[in-house]
Amino acid sequence: MVEYRRGSVDNEEAGVVGATVGAGNFAVRIEAAARKADDYKVPDWDEARLDGSYNETSTATLGASYIGSRGYLGAAYTEQTSRYGLAGHTHEYEGCHPHGDHLHCGGHDDHDHDGHDHEEGEEHDHDHGVPEVLLKSRRFDLRGELRDPLPGIENVRLRAGYTDYQHQELEEGVVSTTFTNEGYDGRIEAQHREIAGFKGVVGLQLSKSDFAAVGEESFLAPSTTKNTGLFVMEEYELGDWHLEGAVRQEWQEASALGLADTEHKPFSISGSAVWHFMPGWTGAVSLSRSQRAPSAQEMYADGVHLATNTYEIGDSGLDVETANALELTLRKTAGSTTASVSAYHYVYDDYIFARTLDQFEDFRLIQYSQADATFTGIEGEVRQQLTPWLSATVFGDYVRGELKGDGGNLPRIPAARLGVRAEAFAGPWSGDVEYSRTFKQNDIAVFESETPGYNMVNATVAYDVELAGVKSQVFLRGTNLLDELALNHASFLAETAPQRGRNLVVGVRARF
Repeated sequence: MVEYRRGSVDNEEAGVVGATVGAGNFAVRIEAAARKADDYKVPDWDEARLDGSYNETSTATLGASYIGSRGYLGAAYTEQTSRYGLAGHTHEYEGCHPHGDHLHCGGHDDHDHDGHDHEEGEEHDHDHGVPEVLLKSRRFDLRGELRDPLPGIENVRLRAGYTDYQHQELEEGVVSTTFTNEGYDGRIEAQHREIAGFKGVVGLQLSKSDFAAVGEESFLAPSTTKNTGLFVMEEYELGDWHLEGAVRQEWQEASALGLADTEHKPFSISGSAVWHFMPGWTGAVSLSRSQRAPSAQEMYADGVHLATNTYEIGDSGLDVETANALELTLRKTAGSTTASVSAYHYVYDDYIFARTLDQFEDFRLIQYSQADATFTGIEGEVRQQLTPWLSATVFGDYVRGELKGDGGNLPRIPAARLGVRAEAFAGPWSGDVEYSRTFKQNDIAVFESETPGYNMVNATVAYDVELAGVKSQVFLRGTNLLDELALNHASFLAETAPQRGRNLVVGVRARF
């Protein structure tokens, strides 16, 4: 496999190459990818380009597997290096700190708020005023499967990994803060043979994470998080009904330097039923009670977080959050008309979220808090095959998030979206065009601003061809073709880091 593409909005160049070689029972996989992009253009914005939106990333993977008659065992090593800016951040907020539940930001007149302008067409050498990140990640993965290991067991699957992660935040070329995270994770599961009509999996999952931050803006104390989980998943066929159930028990221990140790024991249980009531039609109902333990960041954060333009305050007294959920789904999978629509309602006890306590310009003081909340939403699509070579799809999604009682709206809830897509092919040609409307989000929380709606038009055209005897495809992809200003309400940086403007990407891919 080989792919190369070039984009217009940020002078992007990207490529990937991969190959698998086999010899007897052994297979070796090599893959490499690289991407380089400048700051991207933003329409109808204060600046022609979004300062700090550049990215240079390279990834390489080497893997090998032994494949036998009863299973396989494989290992892989992946290394990634990246250099990117922290878009939407400005140095003028670095002196901000909390006084109780209020922000104190002094000395702002000493900073030049608009000191990083770039003119259209200016050469970008990444000598930016915004901070940038140098990232390096190394990961080892081990995967295996053994079939018929014991009487009554169909197979046993194993997954394990080790990650050594580091990123440094640089300001004016000098390292200000270094973040490291060393993590281990493992999962083993056994699929048993049918017992009285039941088929299922029993498993154990383990993880450990050691996090540390050293420097001027280490918003999180060095911490260790350990998690152990036991789970059972079963399924049963009963006439036109497919029944599923699952149970999971977890034990989490977290500790941070100089702060209180915590223990949580989340328990989750779920059940679902799928009814094949007509050929090509299914209806499904799902009920669940799931719990989640707070993360180390939610419990122990205390400091400026550059990536989100916030001062974060954690709470080591956070309890597990509990979600009681009901989901209903209707699907049609056969015929010229296919469709899927799902509606859901989640009732949360002690929902964990980032509550904004105070705000100075685009900088927020947030505290991880708990409150009862509800989420209600619907999503779906209907696809019609108009002719053998042309189809049309209508799609959309909507979600409403509220604090129970008179608590108001939850922050950063995505806006509703509705769209239509057409897909066509003729011989070696294929393509699609999509229009969607993201609506204005005016269900806002305290300290939030409404985000305007916008139209998004994307299109692709591709041509299949043989190049040097290799099956290949040449493609042209256009996104945000109307070049509209688009703000993502779900982002902390919704008002300071808009989405990219009109972009044309031309590329070629070959598979062999």
